[in-house]
Amino acid sequence: MLDPTTTLHRMGGLARGRALGAFGISRKALSRAVGAGTIFRVRAGVFALPLTPPAVLSAAAHGGALTCTSALRIHGVWVLSEEDAVHVWLGRNGRAHPHENCRCVSHRFDGPTRLGVVDVEAALLHLYRCEGDESFFASFESAWRLGLVSTASRARIRSELPARARWLVDFARGNSDSGLESLLRLRLHLEGIDLTSQVPIPGVGRVDFVVDGRLIIEVDGRENHAASEKRHRDLVRDAVASGLGYETLRFDYAQVIHDWPAVSAAIRGALRRAGDRA
Repeated sequence: MLDPTTTLHRMGGLARGRALGAFGISRKALSRAVGAGTIFRVRAGVFALPLTPPAVLSAAAHGGALTCTSALRIHGVWVLSEEDAVHVWLGRNGRAHPHENCRCVSHRFDGPTRLGVVDVEAALLHLYRCEGDESFFASFESAWRLGLVSTASRARIRSELPARARWLVDFARGNSDSGLESLLRLRLHLEGIDLTSQVPIPGVGRVDFVVDGRLIIEVDGRENHAASEKRHRDLVRDAVASGLGYETLRFDYAQVIHDWPAVSAAIRGALRRAGDRA
C-alpha cells in the first residue's frame, strides 16, 4: 500500500493533497505523516518532503511553481540577475498567498497553475518577459551549452518570442563558456563590433574572443580569479600573445556588469591603436 512519503518521492517531493488522494492517500494518513515529521504541510492542501529546496517551497507557499531566474538557477543555468527574490508562476488564474518572509515575484503568464519547478524552456520565456533581451540571451546560451535546450526546443522558444526578439535566438551559439561572455558578445555586436569566439592560438591556448585577428579579449566570471597561480598563467599567456602580435584586454565580472562604458572604450581604443599600426 502506498504511503505519503513514498508517493511524494515519486511525485518529485511536492504535491497537492488532492493529487495524493488520487493515489489513495487519505487525509488521516497525511496528518499522521505530518505529525511524524516525514512530510510537512507547506500551506493548506500542499505537502512536501523535508529536503525540498527552499525556493521551491517558497513558490508553493506563494501559490505556484518556481520560474524565471529562480528556476534557471535550480537547473544550473547562468543568470544575469543577482537578486534573490523567488519568481513564481501563478498561471492564468492563480492567486498569490501571503506567507512568512515572502519576497516573491508573481508571474501571471498563460498556463495552468502548478507546483514544483518549470522546465528550462518555459523559464527562459518567462525570463524574457520579466527581464528582457540581455538576461534572456545570456541564459539561453548557457542552457544551450549545458545541453538543456534541443534543436526543437530552440525553435519553439524562437516562435514564442516577439518578432522583434527572434534574432537573439538566431545570433546565439552553443559554445559560450559563461553568461558573461554571452553578454559581452551581444553588447559589442550591438555596437558594431563582431567577435570570433573560443579561438585556439598556438602557444597561447584557447582564448575567449579575437577581434579583427589582432585583439584578444578575455573575461572572468563572478568567482575570484585573483589567485597568484592563475594570475601568473594569464601573464605568461599574454606575453606569448604579445610576441605573436596580439594585444590582450582582460575584464572581470564587475567591469562588464557595472562599468560597461569603460569596457567599451577600452576595446575601441585598442582597435584604433591596432588600425593605426596597420
